[in-house]
Amino acid sequence: MNAMQVEFITSSPGLKGRPEEILPEFAFIGRSNCGKSSLINHFLDRKKMAHTGGTPGKTRLLNYFRVADRFYLVDLPGYGFAKVSKTQRAAWKELFRSYLLSQDRPLAVFHLLDVRHQPTQEDLEVSGWVRESGHPFAVAVTKIDNFGTNSRPGRFQVIILSLGVPVYTPFFPTSAAQRIGREEMLGWVQDLLEANEG
Repeated sequence: MNAMQVEFITSSPGLKGRPEEILPEFAFIGRSNCGKSSLINHFLDRKKMAHTGGTPGKTRLLNYFRVADRFYLVDLPGYGFAKVSKTQRAAWKELFRSYLLSQDRPLAVFHLLDVRHQPTQEDLEVSGWVRESGHPFAVAVTKIDNFGTNSRPGRFQVIILSLGVPVYTPFFPTSAAQRIGREEMLGWVQDLLEANEG
């Protein structure tokens, strides 16, 4: 899947606006400013498919990209740092939960965490929702180029233990800047697609 065809399909404020064509969905969820858009662009091998900017919280919708006519990549709103009202935060929380707990479409989740920071209470809450959903999920840590090489294993362990995820959970160290982690993430996607199609 290295030379993938990628097409932006739609942005939707809720589940009713999802594409009519049902394909497996791979959702990317993470804190605002965790490098989600950069990692999505790296994953898709595109420079500007997902919007990146200096202001956290730009993504406020479910953004659907159809990839290789085989699956959707779904960019969910960032949580945490965005300067939004309590009402908007509550709406996003409801959107996250309703999306993650929906069982009408094949779904897997990449939960993104910035390696430079230990998981926050919100990270732990979202991780719980992801596990509660019962969908396959993986943890992807971003921006590892900004963290010392010798310190990475210890930080990875802290993240895994803090989240309390099972030991068999796929774990992907990534760097969009240094183009690290894409092949490993694509391999996991490919395995799930083959299992779904088989």
